[in-house]
Amino acid sequence: MPRVYNFSAGPGTLPEEVLLQAAEEMLDWHGTGQSVMEMSHRGKDFISIAEKAEADLRKLLGIPASHHLLFLQGGASLQFEMIPMNLIQGRAVADYINTGEWAKKAINAAGSLADVNLAASAEDRAFTYVPAQLDWQLSERAAYVHYTANETINGVEFGWVPDVGEVPLVSDMSSNLLSRPLDVGRFGLIYAGAQKNIGPAGLALVIVREDLIGIGEPRPPAMLDYATHVKAGSMYNTPPTYAVYVAGLVFQWLLETGGLAAAEQRNIAKAELLYDFIDGSEFYLNPVEKPDRSRMNIPFRLSNPDLEAEFLTGAAKNDLVELKGHRSVGGMRASLYNAMPIEGVQALVDYMAEFAATKG
Repeated sequence: MPRVYNFSAGPGTLPEEVLLQAAEEMLDWHGTGQSVMEMSHRGKDFISIAEKAEADLRKLLGIPASHHLLFLQGGASLQFEMIPMNLIQGRAVADYINTGEWAKKAINAAGSLADVNLAASAEDRAFTYVPAQLDWQLSERAAYVHYTANETINGVEFGWVPDVGEVPLVSDMSSNLLSRPLDVGRFGLIYAGAQKNIGPAGLALVIVREDLIGIGEPRPPAMLDYATHVKAGSMYNTPPTYAVYVAGLVFQWLLETGGLAAAEQRNIAKAELLYDFIDGSEFYLNPVEKPDRSRMNIPFRLSNPDLEAEFLTGAAKNDLVELKGHRSVGGMRASLYNAMPIEGVQALVDYMAEFAATKG
């Protein structure tokens, strides 16, 4: 059976080249006679895999020496709690920007661990825009400012990096990290679940500045303390070894295909193709304000919602899968992560045009 075009918001599609290499190496990695899944995480073979993955990611993102890179478990959801536990000192306030469902989850998790100041919110217009920074009500002495760079559910993305002065800037980049170049040095901490642009589920990346290590008051338990994982080189306990390996293959693929600047140009082209079609049609609509539209996750509705189930059934018959929108908002959603080829987006647009012509 030919591969389908997978528009899932996560776990998302992976580069075919990466999957083929992983399949080729499944039983025998580089003449070791064993799968990466079977390797000791403290053996020289896996350590070489982890070290190359880190080196390649540092090269891709230009991560400065001032920042540690951690390969952890628990996804972004665990980071919702680890961040306030590690960065809050005593009763310091943390500023949060609410742009959608994932920002709300981060806010709710932090609220039980710190004094949270809701500095701005887009809830007044159903999370269809990014609040302008001029309207943010930031605290005078915040421990950090947190924002969600891309909202997978609502299809809203920051096209800019906030300027918060000397206050550490923290961002959930689970769904757009590695989709464009990034000045990592402007951030105190970046975190991301892997299952969008990075690799398989089970791995979370944390990029954290040296001066933010070991400052949590009270000190977090060992497994929840960044200092523990920095000291152990992400191997305090057994890391998600196979996920690290596959992520490393993705980093290598990105480097071989032009790095993040080239990835951004591909992502712009894909997003423009779909948005231009939607905007030129009376049959489909996207609710997000144009300057804040996500390149990664594009929600859309039909002018006649009664046809949506039929649309999804027909899409699947055309090998266009995982287009159903999140249950909280309904409709459809096309996720265009790095590994989605522009041919997949063109196939979706062609199907949308045919469906509109038939049903409109």
